[in-house]
Amino acid sequence: MTYKEEFIRFMADSGVLTFGDFTLKSGRKAPYFINAGNYKTGAQLAKLGSFYAECIKESGIEADTLFGPAYKGIPLAVSAATALYNKFGIDVSYCFDRKEVKDHGEGGMFVGQKLSDGDKVVIIEDVMTSGKALREVLPKLRGEADVNITGMIITVDRMEKALDSEQSAVQNAYTEFGVRVFSIVTMEDIIKAIEDGVIEGKEYLEAMRAYRAQYGAAY
Repeated sequence: MTYKEEFIRFMADSGVLTFGDFTLKSGRKAPYFINAGNYKTGAQLAKLGSFYAECIKESGIEADTLFGPAYKGIPLAVSAATALYNKFGIDVSYCFDRKEVKDHGEGGMFVGQKLSDGDKVVIIEDVMTSGKALREVLPKLRGEADVNITGMIITVDRMEKALDSEQSAVQNAYTEFGVRVFSIVTMEDIIKAIEDGVIEGKEYLEAMRAYRAQYGAAY
């Protein structure tokens, strides 16, 4: 299997990718649901980090520092940085933000690598729904130093239109902020994995295709 197929099976085995009838936060009725909160163990986190590392390597993204937005992004950035070194011998720094600025000790907004002008920073997140997280962290990062955001990595690109746009959240990130978002897999990858028998769920294929036809953004 390709690493993308392995990741899709990993999501299914971890209970992160499930099929059925779900009402999403957007109000849309979807035949699938992705719950990244179901990654709970050290083994799962180690595997997850390796998939982020594969995506970074395959996409040719240059990075000095991996940034994990608090709170969900913190373990993701740490596991991805560890996997980059263990799998490919690429040693990068990592950092994450605080929810509030610390006014004692070393102080500041960030923990980990101190950012400097010109640093190549890759943002590590689980999923992107509306782009809200990116909108919040960019001013923090650029307020710290004149960094170069070389990309953002997420697990799954849902490839569906935002509520107020014909573009997806991933496409909007580039249009609005100039940030390229790379995903380990896309919704089309998941549909193909079901078709090819990589994971179970052929009874949901018709609903998956119909959902994509109704809400899918043009790629």
